[in-house]
Amino acid sequence: MEKSNKRDDILQAALELIAEHGFHEAPMSVIARKAGVGSGTIYIYFKSKDDLINEINRMLEKNILMVVEKDFPSNNDIKKRFFHLSKTVITYFIANPVHFRFIEQYFYSPYGEARHKERISGKNEEFEIFRQLIEQGIKEKVLKDLPVFMHFALAFGPVVILARNHVFGLVELEDVQINQAIEAFWDAIKR
Repeated sequence: MEKSNKRDDILQAALELIAEHGFHEAPMSVIARKAGVGSGTIYIYFKSKDDLINEINRMLEKNILMVVEKDFPSNNDIKKRFFHLSKTVITYFIANPVHFRFIEQYFYSPYGEARHKERISGKNEEFEIFRQLIEQGIKEKVLKDLPVFMHFALAFGPVVILARNHVFGLVELEDVQINQAIEAFWDAIKR
């Protein structure tokens, strides 16, 4: 039991430090101090800082996917499923700003480059729910006949920007505004 608690403490400390200060300003010694463990203890659980950073990202992706899949309206039309995905992601990021800050840094770093390529190429099975929705929408002629990566950019890129603006305190999003924004995102991709 003690091992998993230390591991979780290390993950949480690294997540918070990286979200606040960035990858380079969160050395392993500071992560260890914040987690309440010795510097060498981190290496019992993680081979390297890169391994730790990638594990945090995997953990957060699993969390987001679990939330997205909960109550997913799989039998509803494409628009309702799109709204569920978009709204769930935005509200998750708003409710978990530390997670958002980490994921955004990860995504726009060399760490995230490979993950992004996997998503674009369809090799990232964790987020297949998004790809399947878009592919089905294109096939059924509900969505514009554009490559899947363009749909991701048009529909989910703005989701991230909207969440960023809220998380960084630039705007205070109300539920009505979130719904209006998602309607506009939908308009960008529908036929």
